[in-house]
Amino acid sequence: MMASVEDALKHVDPESGEAKRARRSLQEYFMGPRDVTRHSKWPRALRMHGSVTPKILIRTIAIGIWAAIITTIHQRVHPIDIHPIIATVLGLLVGFSLNLRSATAYERYMQGRMVWSKLNGISISLARNVWIHVIEREGELGKRDLLGKVSFINLIVAFAVALKHKVRFEPYIQYEDLHDLVSHLDTFAKTAGKPSPKRTHNSTFTNLKNMIRLAEANPRRELKRAKRPVGNLPLEVLSYMGAYLQSITDNGTLQAIATTKLVDNLQTLDDVLVTADRILNTPLPIAYVIVISQITWIYVITLPLQLVNIMGWVNVPVVIVAAYVILGMAAIGNEIENPFGQEVNDLPIELYCAQIAADVAIITSRPAPSMSDYAFHPKSKPLYPLSSKETKYWPDADVDEIRDALKTRAVSTKKSMWVRQSLAEGLEPLSQAQSVDGSTLNEQATRDMESIENEPTPVEPRPVEPREFGPVNSRTVVRWDESCADYGE
Repeated sequence: MMASVEDALKHVDPESGEAKRARRSLQEYFMGPRDVTRHSKWPRALRMHGSVTPKILIRTIAIGIWAAIITTIHQRVHPIDIHPIIATVLGLLVGFSLNLRSATAYERYMQGRMVWSKLNGISISLARNVWIHVIEREGELGKRDLLGKVSFINLIVAFAVALKHKVRFEPYIQYEDLHDLVSHLDTFAKTAGKPSPKRTHNSTFTNLKNMIRLAEANPRRELKRAKRPVGNLPLEVLSYMGAYLQSITDNGTLQAIATTKLVDNLQTLDDVLVTADRILNTPLPIAYVIVISQITWIYVITLPLQLVNIMGWVNVPVVIVAAYVILGMAAIGNEIENPFGQEVNDLPIELYCAQIAADVAIITSRPAPSMSDYAFHPKSKPLYPLSSKETKYWPDADVDEIRDALKTRAVSTKKSMWVRQSLAEGLEPLSQAQSVDGSTLNEQATRDMESIENEPTPVEPRPVEPREFGPVNSRTVVRWDESCADYGE
C-alpha cells in the first residue's frame, strides 16, 4: 500500500495542492486532524481512520505477551491459582472509573461543540446587522462606509480564526489562515515571535512514534518559547470591533434599531471566548486522571493471573480482547477531553471557521436588500399557495379583499393538514365532490367561514375546499389536485 501511494505521488504536480493533500493524508491518517468531507466505504468496525487502535496497539500486544508469560509459568513452572472474584471486584471499579472518565470527557466535547455553534450563529447575526443597518452615505464618504463595513466583517472571521489558534496554544499571527486578517492590527501577538517551523518530512521512527503515542509533546511548548508577551489575540480583535461600533455611532451611520443588537452580539462573543477558555483550562482533576489510569493498568495486568487456572492458553486471547476494550475506552476519554486539538477525533474547527467565512462572504456579496426588491418584485406570489398569481395582478384589490383571501388561504392550509392527518391514520381522504355531513366540501367551506366570522372564539375548521371571493378570486385559481398532490389524490 505504501508503494502504491508513493507511486501515485510521483505523478502529481508538486506545485498544485494535490500533492500536499496526498502527503498529508498519508502522514496524518492515524494522527489527524480528520477530514470530515471524506467518506469511507469500509464498515465502521474495520475503519482505522478515527480509531484509537494505533494508540493502544503496542500496549495491547505487551499485555498479550504478559498473559503468555503467565500461562507458560503456570503450565511449566508453578501453578497459579488466584480466585477470580478479585477480577469481578476490580472490574466494577474499572467500569465506574471509565464511566466517569468518558462522561466528563464527552461533556467537555459537547460543550466545545456548542461554543463553536454559538460562535457561528452570532457571527452571521453580527455580520448581517452591520451590513444592513449601517447606512452608506453618498460620494467618497459612502466608499469609506463600505470599506469600513467590510473591514469589520473581516474582523468577525479573524476573531474565529484567532480563537482557533488560541485554544490550540498557537499564540502568534504567522499562520496561513490568520496573518492576512490581523497583520495590520497592533497586537501583542504580532511582535511576540514566530511559530516553530514544522517538518514537512518526518522519519519512519517519528511517524511510528506519533502513530502509537510513545511520547506526547507538551501542547503549550509554543507559549513557553515566546520571547515577549503573547497577549490575547481574540480579545484584542474584539477591542477593534468595539471601536468600529463607537465610530459608526458617532458619525450617525448606525441606525438606532440595531445599536442594542450589535452591542449584545459583541457581548456574546466575549462569552464565547470565556467559555472556550474555561473548557480548555478546566480538565478532569489530575488526581482522578492518575487513579483511573492506575486502576485500569492494575486490572489488565492482574487479569491473566486470575484467569490462567480456569482457561489455560485461552487466557491469552481473552486478556488481549479485554485489554483492547478497556485501554481503548481510556484512550478515547483522553483524546476527546480537549475537543480543540488536532487529533482525529477532535472537533473539525477548520471546517467551522471556513463555514463562518463562507457565510459572511455570502452576506456581503450583494448590497443590503430593500423591500421593493422582493415584496413588489414582478414574480413575487404574495398569496401562494392559494394563488399563483404574481404581484401585478393585485393592485386593483382593496385591503379587505386581500384579507379575505388570506383567510381563505388559512382554511385551505388547514384542509391540507387534515388530509395529511387522515392519510397518517389510514383513512381515505375526501375528494372534491365527496359529501361531508350531507354537503360538498365547497358548501362546507362556506359554512366554516361564516362560523369563523360570527363566533367570538376561534373554532377548529373542518376539512374544506376554499370558496370564491369576488374580484380577488376571479384572478385566483385554487385547485384541489394541487393542494393534495403530495397526498395521493
